[in-house]
Amino acid sequence: MDTYVTGGIIKKLRENLKMTQHELGERIDISDKAISKWETGKSLPDISLLEPLAKALNVSVSELVSGKAVTNNNKTANMMRGKFYVCPVCGNVVHSLGEVAISCCGVMLPPLEAEDADEEHDFNIEQVEDEYYITISHDMTKKHYISFIAFVSYDSIQLHKLYPEGNAECRIKRKGRGIFYMYCNHHGLFKKKI
Repeated sequence: MDTYVTGGIIKKLRENLKMTQHELGERIDISDKAISKWETGKSLPDISLLEPLAKALNVSVSELVSGKAVTNNNKTANMMRGKFYVCPVCGNVVHSLGEVAISCCGVMLPPLEAEDADEEHDFNIEQVEDEYYITISHDMTKKHYISFIAFVSYDSIQLHKLYPEGNAECRIKRKGRGIFYMYCNHHGLFKKKI
């Protein structure tokens, strides 16, 4: 995936609209020579031009940067079809229901693929009244820790952020069937269905 808009993307979008370089330049107050340089890879548009460029090309900034059309195929609002994204720099956690292009700290974030929980990353789930009490036997050092625990059902998501040197545990309101997720900052995303 490209981490910044490319000339090929600009050219393709411009040609799809049957627009000349001159016409595009007029829409964003840039010369057609600058557009030509972008499209041939001799320079890149300044970040301040991304929003007006995206608007002129009838796409979102996310679509312009990723080079892919963003369509929301999630017609039933099923939370279990969502994707998690985690920034490797600051640890921000994002959950999305539709297809998105997300960047954080200058990094394009790929959607995480969850693996089934293994011995090292297994959930201990106890039912206590109307809650699940989740514990994970995992070191919680500054360098290696569980970043979050989440429970996703068809109509909701409950996410608990965890921190290094804390306990890998939380309480989550019981809400039917769903999937528990945990994210290890070294080994990735794990899941366990209930």
